[in-house]
Amino acid sequence: MSQTPTLGHTKHDGAPVVELRNIEVTYKARSSTLFNPQLVRAVDDVSMTVRRGQTLGIVGESGSGKSTTAKVLTGLEKPTAGEIWFGGEEVTSFTRSVRKRLGRIVSVVFQDPATALNARMLVRDALIDPLEVHKIGTRAEREAKVERLIGLVGLPASALDALPSQLSGGQRQRVAIARALALDPQIIVADEPTSALDVSVRAQILNLLTDLKNELGLGMVFISHDIQTVRYVSDEIAVMSKGKVVELGPAAQVFDDPQHPYTRTLLGAAPSLMAEHTPAG
Repeated sequence: MSQTPTLGHTKHDGAPVVELRNIEVTYKARSSTLFNPQLVRAVDDVSMTVRRGQTLGIVGESGSGKSTTAKVLTGLEKPTAGEIWFGGEEVTSFTRSVRKRLGRIVSVVFQDPATALNARMLVRDALIDPLEVHKIGTRAEREAKVERLIGLVGLPASALDALPSQLSGGQRQRVAIARALALDPQIIVADEPTSALDVSVRAQILNLLTDLKNELGLGMVFISHDIQTVRYVSDEIAVMSKGKVVELGPAAQVFDDPQHPYTRTLLGAAPSLMAEHTPAG
């Protein structure tokens, strides 16, 4: 039986949608050998909670563990140790069926929309594809939902008949966001979603993500190396360094009264990028 497509979720009770408990992710180092194994702990005892209606910002330099944490949050990486809970249920295996189910809960907006979208696929087909994979709705219902999605991200209906190469970087990222919303997820994980874009359109995409979060009652995880940008969109901030969360708290508190030396270093080094490009109002 097909499921009628809907858009968004307007109710949320504050219960965790995704919860990481004491997560560790360990890899073998490149220099590791059979008789001399060397391990690298990419994520070390990380715990965090994501709820609908709130944005958790994860910030840290390259190699801090934030992208690996994002993969755990989306079910793309199985932790070496610790627990991962989705919707109040612990996930212990990551079979194909489990991953498919998690795809209805958590969706991802990647860093570079050019690589996230199939260059040979029309925007319309790219948006319909996840609906077909999950057997959601009739063909007519899918078409109608795709038209609503493209409007939701601020693009004209004519964009549906374009190839990604015919769109600007900002427009492609809007399409990628629309595709992430296709399955009505409860959580969006945005991994450096503006770093590949021109400075002039970054604020537009950040505002769009924030508006969608509020309108659809989504939870969001926003990952960046830029603490100023993270502060702009986040309710709560987790600062990561060397695989650990060194500071976690409300955005205003972390920004105005940082407790950890690494947080203070990030704040001191980061130019206020958004200050110059934040629209008035």
